[in-house]
Amino acid sequence: MKAVETRSLRHTYPARSNAKPGMALKGIDFSVEPGEVFGFLGPNGSGKTTLFKILSTLIEPSEGTAFIFGCDVVKNVDEARKKMGIVFQYPSLDKMLTVEENLTSQGHLYGLSGAPLKKRVEEMMDRFGLTPRRGESVQHLSGGYRRRVELAKGLIHSPELLILDEPSTGLDPAARREFWETIGALKKKNGMTVLVTTHMGEEGDKCDRLAIMYEGEIIATGTPDELKSGIGGDVITIHSGQPDALLDTIDTKFGVRPVLLDGVIRMELPRGHEMIPKIVEAFPGKITAISMGKPTLEDVFVHKTGRMLWLAGEGADAPKEAKGE
Repeated sequence: MKAVETRSLRHTYPARSNAKPGMALKGIDFSVEPGEVFGFLGPNGSGKTTLFKILSTLIEPSEGTAFIFGCDVVKNVDEARKKMGIVFQYPSLDKMLTVEENLTSQGHLYGLSGAPLKKRVEEMMDRFGLTPRRGESVQHLSGGYRRRVELAKGLIHSPELLILDEPSTGLDPAARREFWETIGALKKKNGMTVLVTTHMGEEGDKCDRLAIMYEGEIIATGTPDELKSGIGGDVITIHSGQPDALLDTIDTKFGVRPVLLDGVIRMELPRGHEMIPKIVEAFPGKITAISMGKPTLEDVFVHKTGRMLWLAGEGADAPKEAKGE
């Protein structure tokens, strides 16, 4: 049995004022094996949050079906909810309550009470290092500790699946690293299945597999290494005060088809280190910086969409390509 599975999942939001209805999901098909950490990488507006709202039973899809460990999220809502814990992008803690009170309150929502609930709260506080903070009001905790409480809340009822929507939003680098270490420990010790959305490539690298989303569709799926290997070469970026002039000249002189994205010339080719000195020599004084690196997940997104990951959801202009012959 798959941990999560969707079939032809579509969702359209009603029209606003004079605008046409917006299709947030355009036929999503994917499956997740038990025990996987599966990520959804994409910019704002790619459909990630809508997908998670459907999976967490907050909204119903316009078309298609979704299953959580065999439970239809529309027809078997109560059973599906018991199987999942959810940490949303924005905090859902009651800041006026203490750490222990937040966990106890969450347990009550899932029908826990008495000694079993007290034991479970103690287990969660111990697992996430919250015991020393049990009596502190959540409003006085750091962002990292608040995320720990969010995770403890999501796991209070011992779910089989943990759903995390942009979980590291607002965390500093140290807290983000600690958060992902916690997710890794949950997978290793408990075999937890985790679904996570992110717009950061480095977080996608921490997933067992991931789907890249853009404009309501899944445009690629695989392990991080599989996705990056699809580029088939090195990525060279060139900064210049005259990028438009260089764009076509590079194509004519070297037979390489570069693109201009956000003012930066970008090209993909094998053995990139051999090309760098040739480019620098061919354009003396016209290049301010040039660099080469192995493909990243951000590069995969650019390769698939022609857009920068961090700009794709903000209506960025289309890339300019060399004209060629």
